[in-house]
Amino acid sequence: MTASAPPAERADGRDGAGEPPARPNRPLVITGAIGACAAAGSGLVFITLLVLAGWIAAPHAGVGLTGVLRTAADLWLVGHHVGFALHGAGRIGTGRIGMLPLGLVLIPGALLWAAGRWVVRQGRVTRLAEVGYAALALAVPYALVAGALALAGQSALATPSLPQAVLSGFLIALVAGGLGGARALAPWGRLIHLLPPRSRAVFLGSVGSLAVLAGAGAILAGVSLAVSIGGFRSVDVALAPGLVGGILLLLAQIAYVPNAVVWSICYTLGPGFAFGTGTVVAPTGSALGPLPMLPMLAALPGGAHASVPGWVSMLMLSVPYLAGAFGGLLTARAAPTPAVELAPLRGFACGVATGIALGLLAAFAGGPLGSGRLTAVGPSGWQAGVVSVLEVGVAAAVTAGLVNWFRMRRLAAAGIVFPGAGPREANPPGPEPQGAGPRLAAGDPVAGASGHHIYVDPWGEAEDGAEGGRADPPGPASLP
Repeated sequence: MTASAPPAERADGRDGAGEPPARPNRPLVITGAIGACAAAGSGLVFITLLVLAGWIAAPHAGVGLTGVLRTAADLWLVGHHVGFALHGAGRIGTGRIGMLPLGLVLIPGALLWAAGRWVVRQGRVTRLAEVGYAALALAVPYALVAGALALAGQSALATPSLPQAVLSGFLIALVAGGLGGARALAPWGRLIHLLPPRSRAVFLGSVGSLAVLAGAGAILAGVSLAVSIGGFRSVDVALAPGLVGGILLLLAQIAYVPNAVVWSICYTLGPGFAFGTGTVVAPTGSALGPLPMLPMLAALPGGAHASVPGWVSMLMLSVPYLAGAFGGLLTARAAPTPAVELAPLRGFACGVATGIALGLLAAFAGGPLGSGRLTAVGPSGWQAGVVSVLEVGVAAAVTAGLVNWFRMRRLAAAGIVFPGAGPREANPPGPEPQGAGPRLAAGDPVAGASGHHIYVDPWGEAEDGAEGGRADPPGPASLP
């Protein structure tokens, strides 16, 4: 007698009910650790291959394979914006490298994004409130890996910052992994609608303002480099990096492109930025000393220069106000209900959020480049934040107030009057026609035939969604 396979087991791996076999119920902590190790290992392998290519193509006398691996670990930490202390750098004896390329953060960010999606799916996370636990399960072991690489990357020439490595690894993994996990549950539009209506309006306005500033900064940086293409080529020829060295140099400059965009944004704000102590590059004028041999720095004006032509300076300085106006427009249009006194406050809140974001970006886009005069490189974070709050916030507040005022006038012309709309009455005084029922003014009590008072709540339908068949925004419990 021959034994046959049970009917529930099939060759295609499905059970008798036609469903795939259940995956093992692995704890979320184990799943997060696996995802963190996979993301860190993938990034480290990619950077190691680049370092090996440069090591093979360039003279490497006295540098063995151990030095290559240590250099790869250091570059992996640079990709997480971890600073280094250089021993014996410059005349002072000790320097620090803190002006790191923001573009390299995209590599671990993309890997952690994918790892966050994998952790959410493998961990069977079905609620948005649980994504935070999945992000923590990914961020904690990732921070431990970053700390271990910081210890392994120490040498007699450079010492990475251990606290900064742990903190940066944790924050990048928490943010990128959390966003990737949330995106695995629902599309962006649905996730944005989970925000409260007023917070959603401020968020959309801030994103719009940042988008305008980023676009203007990218255009300004590109035009400056195109105008100085001759200096770019002369520096590249003087360096003579060769084929492989030229490719690596090009990749390094591409990684610094986000820094250049942030610097250009700070230029349009007015304070500008510095490239060394006692230097400044701003629309009102610039004064620079000798620059390092990096081709993309040819876009900066060398020596002392007067301000650009008046119309160009005014055009540059008007960019933050245009960004604020666009953000205020989005804030007013996304607001759930018109309100005379709240629209300008929401617009200014949009400017505050934009200023905080720009201040953080400016702080991370600059930093020291050794010792001596290069200890101050890049824009000032607090100056960029304060100026952008004032310029973008005021423009957004004025625009949001005007848009809200026109919106309320249009609604009033249609017979819909909201509290605070002004002295205009919904029902002009006059004799009541015979047989006419009680007329309702928004927010006012009206006595009916039975002596009862009827109150009209103009906010109920717009926010609560209980009237008119309008459904509530989907909450975390409604996610798949």
